[in-house]
Amino acid sequence: MDADYLPFHPNPSKPAFKAPAGAVDAHCHVFGPADKFPYHPKRKYTPCDASKEQLFALRDHLGFSRNVIVQASCHGTDNAALLDALRTAGDLARGVAVVDPYITDEELARMHEAGVRGVRFNFVKRLVDSTPREVFLNIAARIKKLGWHIVVYFEAPDLADLIPFLKQLDTVIVVDHMGRPDVTKGVEHEDFQRFVNLLAENTNIWTKVSCPERLTQQAPDYSDVVPYMRMLVEKFPDRVLWGTDWPHPNMTSHVPDDGQLVDVIPEIAPTAELQQALLVDNPTRLYWS
Repeated sequence: MDADYLPFHPNPSKPAFKAPAGAVDAHCHVFGPADKFPYHPKRKYTPCDASKEQLFALRDHLGFSRNVIVQASCHGTDNAALLDALRTAGDLARGVAVVDPYITDEELARMHEAGVRGVRFNFVKRLVDSTPREVFLNIAARIKKLGWHIVVYFEAPDLADLIPFLKQLDTVIVVDHMGRPDVTKGVEHEDFQRFVNLLAENTNIWTKVSCPERLTQQAPDYSDVVPYMRMLVEKFPDRVLWGTDWPHPNMTSHVPDDGQLVDVIPEIAPTAELQQALLVDNPTRLYWS
């Protein structure tokens, strides 16, 4: 791994919050192991290995039932590690792939059989090289036939430019990590309200209320991010997902404790009804129906 890379927490705490039966960690990754699933030669970072066995052990430790495993940029469009994890998990996991524009229909069908239900479009420039939007639109048209959705990852300063493109995607869109708002500006700032308005005006757009550890300015206290997460949960209770982001690639401020991240959930979804929607009903509808 890179010399400055922070490995995931070796012994996360047991959360005080008890997740409802059937709860889904809807954003996590597997990395390698590199000797079996090599990292992409043009990757922007080299992580520590984070195996399927370690992910599933964490799932059980945190009191969750299922995972949605998202292909990370360090593996490029080689989804072998993701597909291996999905086949091991069976019905307890679903996947989001990153695909090459020249992928065959047969390959897409095999991915669907393994449990893939979406593709990820990454617009974070420090993580990936830019891709022409026409390429993404062509992929979107192909995966729509399978009933898949699109996961998009971008940072708040890029949202205004992306809105016309997002409106061209004629399927369900899930935005990673609330579009990464700058939490020093406050929830009423026009930047975050632009994102809120996007969801209000486009009922096909969902979001993950995840990664307070990436957004906070006061780690490991995530209270500065809670108002953003809670606003989205309360405004769009049927279009929000939650995930750990384990194994937390490219963290620089601290190594997050996954048990502590789970204990943020009742602060952002304070009622049993909101928790049920966030952790069970919404991900089940999107990934298992």
